[in-house]
Amino acid sequence: MFRIESGWLNLVSHGNIKQGKRVIVFLFRSCSNILNEDPNVQGLALDLPESLYSSKVLNAVKPEKDVDGLSDVNLGRLVRGDAYDCLVPPTVCAVMELLEDLGGKNVLLVGASGTVGAALQCMLQREGATTLSCRWKAPELQTKLNHADVVIVGSTKPDDVPVSWIKPGTTIISCSRDLVSEKQNYGQQNNHAAENAVGSLAIAMRMQNMVKNTERWIQSQQYRKWDLRCLKLQLLSPVPSDIEISRAQSPKAVDVLAKEIGLLTDEVEIYGQTKAKVRLSLLERLKDQPDGKYVLVAGITPTPLGEGKSTVTIGLVQALTAHLNINSFACLRQPSQGPTFGVKGGAAGGGYAQVIPMEEFNLHLTGDIHAITAANNLLAAAIDARILHENTQSDKALYNRLVPVVNGVRGFSAIQLARLRRLGISKTDPGTLTEEEINKFARLDIDPSTITWQRVVDTNDRFLRKITVGQANTEKGFVRQAQFDIAVASEIMAILALTTSLQDMKERLGKMVVANDKKGEPITAEDLGVTGALAVLMKDAIKPTLMQTLEGTPVFVHAGPFANIAHGNSSVLADKIALKLVGEKGFVVTEAGFGADIGMEKFFNIKCRASGLVPSVVVLVATVRALKMHGGGPNVTAGAPLKKEYTEENLQLVADGCCNLQKQIQITQLFGVPVVVALNVFKTDSPAEIDLVCKIAKQSGAFDAVPCNHWSAGGRGAVKLAQAVERAANQKNNFKYLYSLELPIVEKIRIIAQKVYGAQDIELSPTAQSQVDRYTRQGFGNLPICMAKTHLSLSHQPERKGVPTGFILPISDVRASIGAGFIYPLVGTMSTMPGLPTRPCFYDIDLDPITEQVKGLF
Repeated sequence: MFRIESGWLNLVSHGNIKQGKRVIVFLFRSCSNILNEDPNVQGLALDLPESLYSSKVLNAVKPEKDVDGLSDVNLGRLVRGDAYDCLVPPTVCAVMELLEDLGGKNVLLVGASGTVGAALQCMLQREGATTLSCRWKAPELQTKLNHADVVIVGSTKPDDVPVSWIKPGTTIISCSRDLVSEKQNYGQQNNHAAENAVGSLAIAMRMQNMVKNTERWIQSQQYRKWDLRCLKLQLLSPVPSDIEISRAQSPKAVDVLAKEIGLLTDEVEIYGQTKAKVRLSLLERLKDQPDGKYVLVAGITPTPLGEGKSTVTIGLVQALTAHLNINSFACLRQPSQGPTFGVKGGAAGGGYAQVIPMEEFNLHLTGDIHAITAANNLLAAAIDARILHENTQSDKALYNRLVPVVNGVRGFSAIQLARLRRLGISKTDPGTLTEEEINKFARLDIDPSTITWQRVVDTNDRFLRKITVGQANTEKGFVRQAQFDIAVASEIMAILALTTSLQDMKERLGKMVVANDKKGEPITAEDLGVTGALAVLMKDAIKPTLMQTLEGTPVFVHAGPFANIAHGNSSVLADKIALKLVGEKGFVVTEAGFGADIGMEKFFNIKCRASGLVPSVVVLVATVRALKMHGGGPNVTAGAPLKKEYTEENLQLVADGCCNLQKQIQITQLFGVPVVVALNVFKTDSPAEIDLVCKIAKQSGAFDAVPCNHWSAGGRGAVKLAQAVERAANQKNNFKYLYSLELPIVEKIRIIAQKVYGAQDIELSPTAQSQVDRYTRQGFGNLPICMAKTHLSLSHQPERKGVPTGFILPISDVRASIGAGFIYPLVGTMSTMPGLPTRPCFYDIDLDPITEQVKGLF
């Protein structure tokens, strides 16, 4: 509680009093703005001279912090009769406490204007009194005083108003703000006068308001039941394009959505009309709130077109919340602009099951990927710059530049002191280091051939897969081969997805290993002194972005690592926040990239280890199209028309292709979690094909298999899926990890290859074996494994469909993401920078210069 007092007047210099008032009001409003936004301040009490109680001052305090009840909003709530949401001014409470049996009495308010006067009239009339208001100088004052049973004085009585105007026996109450300094005499004949009681009682009533306000604040911190208004869909047939459907819906303002799902005002940072960042403080507020059910959406091995996992995810939450009235949250990855402008297009879902506005979802969103790019490339620049400066300077010159004299003082920065401690040097005075200690501190001695940290860009650019840096004369001959990765492959993206707090993220960023020194020891971002700067660049990106589905249900969009070259899951933080918000009976539905063999395996073995969360159900997405491909159908190529095998009924192809579905169900069962198969139905699928897939899925161990029509019908088309998921979530869960972290790196890779992919064995290249030996020696052998492998086959060969067997999985290289917390082997010729096809999506993307609307996104 803060109390703003009249001592502020001391800040005004001698001079014009009107100017002084303006200064006071300005200072007060500036201060109140700070206190209004301070989450640690639950109330503001004003103690100012009456002359400063202007409307601007009274309304500068947030209504929810206005313990004096003097703001227009509080008065409006009082007049409306909203007793819970308003606070009655303490002076008014005091007056009402002193008065009894007001029914039928005439009450005159003299000199009581503004909020207090209005509040008094409202409260008196509720008690059955007849109220009149009058100014001291009004000509009818004498008549009104003579007829009043009760007189309430709101300001100092002028001397020219005689006491004889007041009839004997009248109750007189003075509630002037200057009461303490007043010595009024209303005459001995008026033995019901209550001159000085109001001031003391008002102080008590203010304390009561403070208690009430604190109770309301405590209540506001508790979990709130959702009051969600879902949006209606206007279904059309044929189904329009995704962007046309998105534009036809009018989304709720994001602050309205936030309030509906129980977010507090100070937990939300608005980005425009339809996006908002959610602060991590919510996790502390709701730490005692039980989590909801946790659902993972994975898929069978997909065609290059994708099989609609994002669409199923959105359709499922729309069904749960808009049609079954069950709280649910979708947690999705932010799409990379590489696929958006390349082959795959956007990732907002599709048809009548998508996140809106889809163009904002698919493009810059709130800038998280740009922040990752900036942080990643700052670190890359720091590596090369450090090598250059160490190669061209003596120990003394290097040390003097690393620890310069600033304003006559020389001192280590905090991160430099931390490096000294890691080196076993306890000194804090830069002038006391020995030559050996200076050499040890100033030189990282990075071995350029061991640098694993690459620059990134969020564009598919195949010509950046191998580059040469340092060719300018200013780099003094320091030339080396390097490469660019796509931004979402950055370890910083993996850290964003796995971190559990700002402190945890900062620690992970510092642990990132970027190279080895010439003695074979790891060099980290912390050694380069860049950890704090990286954390600054990422401080907003760590907050999940709130959006909504077509039916107005909430969605978190956060992090976007690829599943074939990273761990392929949205953020732990988004999931944790959503699990608190949905409540114990609600559902959080998140998606793992590509097939269950890739995204789901990493979800269980990497993400669940980092979060400590246990999934309730896996939804495995399949399509007749993909199953026909696995059954021996012709190649499916992005941008090319589908062959007739995919548009005409062919039960044999479907039956043969279900081997891949069966294998993915078996992979899910390795982790002990119930699985529900969601068959994403296309208009070319026949009823017989649909029935066949569902029958085989159930026979293969799925808890249930349900055809879904959410693409054409929205949430209504996924109601049966939602009901199946709800039933499966109540089944016994025997969740377990696939392998122990204590196993050697090679053995963990072998377990994944054999149990998940179906390989006969693995084969490490000499480079890969050397890296495994190095990481084991450096103490990184107990980390989980993140396989970088093609998503188009269970094997390392994209052309091998169905369920390949008997193959040897080649491991060409092994790298480490120490900050993220995993080892990632590269299988075969896996590239971390996609390329553009002959006809990229950008041919169809355009901007209308008149309406500023984006065209061609899908």
